[in-house]
Amino acid sequence: MTKIFSQNLKKFRVEKNMTQEQAGKALGVSAQTISRWECNTTLPDVAILPEIARLYGVTIDDLYRENAVAYEHYASRLFSIYESSSKPEDFLAAEQEYRRMVEENHYTMEDLRSYGILHQYMMLDCKEKALSMFDRVLKQGPKTDAETYWRTKRQKILFWAQIGKAEDSVNEQLQAVSADSTEVNNWICLLAALNSAGKYQEAESWLEKAIHRFTENACLCVYGGDICRKLKKYEKAIAYWDRAILLDDSYCDAMYSKGFCYEELGEYDKAYEIWCQIIEWLEKRGYLYEIEFPRQLAQKCREKMQS
Repeated sequence: MTKIFSQNLKKFRVEKNMTQEQAGKALGVSAQTISRWECNTTLPDVAILPEIARLYGVTIDDLYRENAVAYEHYASRLFSIYESSSKPEDFLAAEQEYRRMVEENHYTMEDLRSYGILHQYMMLDCKEKALSMFDRVLKQGPKTDAETYWRTKRQKILFWAQIGKAEDSVNEQLQAVSADSTEVNNWICLLAALNSAGKYQEAESWLEKAIHRFTENACLCVYGGDICRKLKKYEKAIAYWDRAILLDDSYCDAMYSKGFCYEELGEYDKAYEIWCQIIEWLEKRGYLYEIEFPRQLAQKCREKMQS
């Protein structure tokens, strides 16, 4: 094993077109020390192995592996590992190394291209994983857990819009409403699909039909407010959100929508009041980590008000 290790040290150095003096300088040791390592006379301390691996563009495991090759740099080697495994932990390792190169301003155009491809591959892997998880939930149907089922369906609708398939969701939900118009969640999902597709006028038309059928549904009112906001019908939007909160005070979504709407209108005092209400709402329910976001929003509003 130590013989393979020593042979690899020499092979990697040669593949990188480095002299023993250059390798020694990079590692903070003498050329004689490099020579002794490569001749298997002595072995480096384990603490320096990560530096040796990074210098030669390999992993520590590669140092002991037959037929291993030196990559352009350590990031390239980590990229190759992720490309083969698709494991999140391997992506994170490669991402960290590329980020270090960029922060230290030690990169080429090809490195930036590769860094982009790394994230492109991760995006595609994440897309497949997300759809797989959503479909596993939806396959169980609403009878198992109705709330989670419909929330997942709306999340998938949003996700499809984000990856350029908004029209597919709209068509699917139009068919769902046509097949069963008595299920309020089919109408809500249709509004979600139209809203995600940017079809706000059409969404408002369907909203009016839905509200006429289902007057006491808080989630429907939340989407009603969101659609009216897109159409800049702000008073109507706020009325919908207030109705949602009245019907179900656990609907924090309506409060967030109101806050962002007030910010959009430049009414930072009203927005600030909303963010404070959300903070209080979260504190009462013990959501301590979730409080940080509305706190940041409240602080920004306070600064706007003071300026």
